[in-house]
Amino acid sequence: MKLYNQLKLRFETPIWGLHPELALFDVLLDKNPHFVKLVSNDVLSGIKESSFGRKDSPTVEQVLRAAIYKEIKRLTYRELEVDMYDSKICSMFLRLEDNQGYSYSVMQKYISKISEKSIKSIIIEINSIAISEGIETVDKISTDTTTIETNVHYPTNNSLVLDCIETATRLLKRIKKDKKDDNDRLDEQRKAAKKLNYDINNSKKENLPSLFDPYLATLKSLILESWTAVRNSSTNIKSKTELKEFLSLMIKVYRNAYKFQIEGEKVANSDKVFSVFETHTDILVKGQREVEFGHKTLITRGSSSMILDHDVFEGNPSDKGLLIPSITRIKTNYTRIPESSSADGGFCSQENLEKCKELGLTNIVFTKVTKSLQNIVSSPEIERILKKWRSTTEAVISNLKRGFDLQRVLWEGFEKFCSKVAWSVLGYNLRVMVNRMLQ
Repeated sequence: MKLYNQLKLRFETPIWGLHPELALFDVLLDKNPHFVKLVSNDVLSGIKESSFGRKDSPTVEQVLRAAIYKEIKRLTYRELEVDMYDSKICSMFLRLEDNQGYSYSVMQKYISKISEKSIKSIIIEINSIAISEGIETVDKISTDTTTIETNVHYPTNNSLVLDCIETATRLLKRIKKDKKDDNDRLDEQRKAAKKLNYDINNSKKENLPSLFDPYLATLKSLILESWTAVRNSSTNIKSKTELKEFLSLMIKVYRNAYKFQIEGEKVANSDKVFSVFETHTDILVKGQREVEFGHKTLITRGSSSMILDHDVFEGNPSDKGLLIPSITRIKTNYTRIPESSSADGGFCSQENLEKCKELGLTNIVFTKVTKSLQNIVSSPEIERILKKWRSTTEAVISNLKRGFDLQRVLWEGFEKFCSKVAWSVLGYNLRVMVNRMLQ
């Protein structure tokens, strides 16, 4: 194993031995400098070229290394800034010169520009190296889905209305910064709304309609005032644009709250708003389990427990429609088709069995099958082994989520949400890969 030998050479410097994941990526990046090119378009987008260059900006390679370091060490951007000045391994890994470092805001600016697509390209490259080194064989795969939460509070009509009132007040005050009387009136409205919110949370059900009437009246007046502010000319163009974008969301929250709280009608999940800040948030219900708010995520791991494929979805698609696309991506990315597949009963269907057979799989196992369907296996013993092995996929998902703080994603927006998941998968795969090599 050439990679193993090069990693051993890196361990001759004791400090690398204490940080094997970083040592592994350092070796991989030295052997594959094109990793930097995979993210360079993202990092350099929107930056004007200069013949002089900028000494206060990191290189693309340093940005990539900083992103990996931050993920492996589970740091915030502020903690990353401290480590650049305070940690020897950070300085070595990022290849910083003496007393060189960058502010957390600079690193956040550049790392957040790297797209999910670019990170996935690096994941595929590293997985391919693991396959060539014999660490991963792609002879069997296991697929499962999990929920990753967005950074939102539990959505109720009264909490969403208050969020709208406070946000609209803040934006209107920016536009009317020179009008003291208007700002005082807006502050009074916001304080009154906070009191109503408290009363609603601590009132009996029969008293809610009488409390919600003035509460929704406050929101309605703010909607009308926002509409007027958007139409009239203003020097604060940025706040005006933000308010215009927020206005349609306010109207939707108002209509849903009025329909349910005043008229007593149910609102379909597809029409609901679950957060006025993270509008991409989905509601995910699985049987008798607690309702969760976030995004459904598919994880397909190989025999080494490395994650070969992952995907983040908007909405709540059925598991049955996710298995074949995942196997197809694995076949495309690694030019190999697994011999065996194991998944839980949610992925089971006649169509999936037939398509897996067409793709060339020999053993196709679901932990639960209906009476009319049967698993396709070469022997009962292999079926038993694959069912038992599938249960360990839960441990892989738990390791990924707990080891990289992925239970709840704090990054804003759907694109950034997907990027954070991809960084965590990359960090997890490096950890699994180096553990296999050290064994």
